[in-house]
Amino acid sequence: MEEDKERSEPTREYTPHDEAFKKLLQTFFAEFIELFFPHVHELLDYSQTRFLMQEQLVDVVGEQALTLDLLLETKYKGEDAYVLVHLEPQSYRGSRFHERMFVYFSRLFERHRKRHKLIIPIAIFTMDHARDEVNSLKMAVSGRTVLYFRFLKVELSSQHWRRFIDSDNPVAAALLAKMRYNESEIREVRFAYLRMLLRLRRKLDDAKLALIMSVADLYNKCDIREDESLLQELGEKYPEEGDIVDKLMPAWSKEGYEKGIKEGIEQGMEHGVETVAINMLREGMDPDFVSKVTGWPEQKIAELRKRFTK
Repeated sequence: MEEDKERSEPTREYTPHDEAFKKLLQTFFAEFIELFFPHVHELLDYSQTRFLMQEQLVDVVGEQALTLDLLLETKYKGEDAYVLVHLEPQSYRGSRFHERMFVYFSRLFERHRKRHKLIIPIAIFTMDHARDEVNSLKMAVSGRTVLYFRFLKVELSSQHWRRFIDSDNPVAAALLAKMRYNESEIREVRFAYLRMLLRLRRKLDDAKLALIMSVADLYNKCDIREDESLLQELGEKYPEEGDIVDKLMPAWSKEGYEKGIKEGIEQGMEHGVETVAINMLREGMDPDFVSKVTGWPEQKIAELRKRFTK
């Protein structure tokens, strides 16, 4: 039964969390690598990065089609060598996940070894209380290793939130509430998150900021009144950023969302439009108004509401 469960998991339907998290990695791939794997970040030339089509891989016995979450091609700095980066978010516990990662790696190696010098597999464990998740596979005979496979991993619940509060990395802001903290620190975490948004607003457009907020709110549902109180406190503590505080609040208002939508459209960011539309619906805004602002038909807005809101 355990084996059957493991086989069926990869074909499960995506949840709003899966989609939002995937968009975060797509939009801020370089920032994700820089935040959690600085040694890898130093080696990559992101100007050469492109997303590859989703690949379907057949498992070792040919019974199940497995689909990779995210596959990117990039290059080493200063070298004419291509690199594949496989990102695999994992939101549930699976005793054989490490074996599945090896299957992914072996199939990628089989298909891409002629063009790519290196394949970098990375697992992002997003489930609560992830600790020391298995990230290697070893085979040995008579005490001698014949195979040793190891993939990189991030366990978000093992990362202490205070390590990231001075960061201007958008991924750190989006995932701060998913990191390790205790109940007495909840307000501090939210305060630090809003402080990070203040800094990020100086360099990000509204569509990207809305994406960060939509992911963060999956882990820490915002209370607008509480946030207003925290932002007022931020304005008093950091008076030099008072103008940014005034501009941040409309991100929860109709005017702020409308501005983010328009900028997203101008930049051709279809996913930004969808993200902000979902946020508007989650804040209880009327679907007719969302349809009017986005220009999307009411039927499409109704589908979003059904899929991404409770």
